[in-house]
Amino acid sequence: MNSTALPDVEGGLFDAHLHIIAPGFPLIPNQGYTPDFFTVDDYLARAKPLGITGGAVVSGSFQGFDQTYLLAALARLGPGFVGVTQQPADTPDAVILDLDSKGVRAVRFNLQRGGSEDVSQLERMALRVHELCGWHVELYVANRHLAGLRDLLARLPKVSIDHLGLTAEGFDDLLWLVERGVKVKATGFGRCDFDVAEALRRIDAANPEALMFGTDLPCTRAPRVFSSDDLHLALAATTKGASGVLRSNALKYYLPTGHSRSGGMQ
Repeated sequence: MNSTALPDVEGGLFDAHLHIIAPGFPLIPNQGYTPDFFTVDDYLARAKPLGITGGAVVSGSFQGFDQTYLLAALARLGPGFVGVTQQPADTPDAVILDLDSKGVRAVRFNLQRGGSEDVSQLERMALRVHELCGWHVELYVANRHLAGLRDLLARLPKVSIDHLGLTAEGFDDLLWLVERGVKVKATGFGRCDFDVAEALRRIDAANPEALMFGTDLPCTRAPRVFSSDDLHLALAATTKGASGVLRSNALKYYLPTGHSRSGGMQ
């Protein structure tokens, strides 16, 4: 890791993308892959030295629709953390509202790996969960697949895209969406096939409130895992400074006024 001093952000960093993979909860092999365990304790050991005080626990392809692991993780991490679930389109309103009461704030569509609801249900589900409780939808999708989706995504109320969209092909479609309010996770830099620093600068120039930094820990299947160098790379590319990309952009998105979980990790 880089020995350069970590940025001092009032209130601490918000990690917009992390995974918890705990024993005792269902795991579904995805494309022949089953991840190693990465518990809350494992995460805290990595997060606390970085100054992280909150974040978004994101459901992976290998966790399917069973979210018992997510609720257990949120209960342990405390009110500074929120959840990103995967749910079938026919999930009853009462279930969504119960998840919301326990800190879940978004639903994920995983176009890259599968394991989530089909993209054909995206618009209907995005509108429904936003109307019910203000949730947004998160997409794990390569930029090269955005051309056929961008008009749909632009008309949805709240959308974010993981890992800078992964590919140079279609990056202009990502920028088009950013200009229309879509958020982008500054995560998974080792997964991208382009110059990450330049991509970060272009996204920030299009909308300085778009980028939300995250560690992507434990970086399952990533060619290169997270290091603190990634944190400095994201910070150097932005015009709003540390508090924007490392905290406030994500906090405004996940925890808007009147829909918050105050506090930090336990």
